[in-house]
Amino acid sequence: MIRLHISSMPREMIQERLQSMISPERYTHSLGVAAVAGKLAAQHGADREKAELAGLLHDCGKSPSNNTLLNRVLEFGIVRDEIEKVAIGLLHGPVSAELARREFGVEDEEILLAIRYHTTGRVWMSLLEKIIYLADYVEPERCYPGADELRELAFTDLTAALVRSMDIALIHVIERGLPIHPRTVSARNWLLREARALGP
Repeated sequence: MIRLHISSMPREMIQERLQSMISPERYTHSLGVAAVAGKLAAQHGADREKAELAGLLHDCGKSPSNNTLLNRVLEFGIVRDEIEKVAIGLLHGPVSAELARREFGVEDEEILLAIRYHTTGRVWMSLLEKIIYLADYVEPERCYPGADELRELAFTDLTAALVRSMDIALIHVIERGLPIHPRTVSARNWLLREARALGP
């Protein structure tokens, strides 16, 4: 059972409610992210239970309808920045964090931040934030060039894997002609500095 300070709901109830809120494909993805997040947490010294819960709920606010997403943004009083006004899909991070708090009883701020920033990343990401960002990219259903190599790297060098995953994300965004969120650029630059500091 999920610890009380993490969520007021048992894991079985969380999964049942989540399954009713998102598509079957999104639910399968969420289970995959939760499983990988738990393994990454165990490997890198994070709280496994927190990682699994954050991975499970990271997309709970994702909707195929921009109107639904925008309605929730208004309902929750989420302030959009200039990029989020154009790239509406990025809003599912903060919406999911708020739903995790309101609908799933998640009170742990570290979990809520990991959910909120799992799409863009940010400077000074916590270990849990790094794990959720990366787990979203390397869960088993993801298929893209270099995915298997990135999965292996995730368990040996978390920072290098994060930089690589952001490289993939940025290339994808550029190829689609979409705006890049400056949080991702700043996060990548910060991770590169962190990698140099940790290196030989």
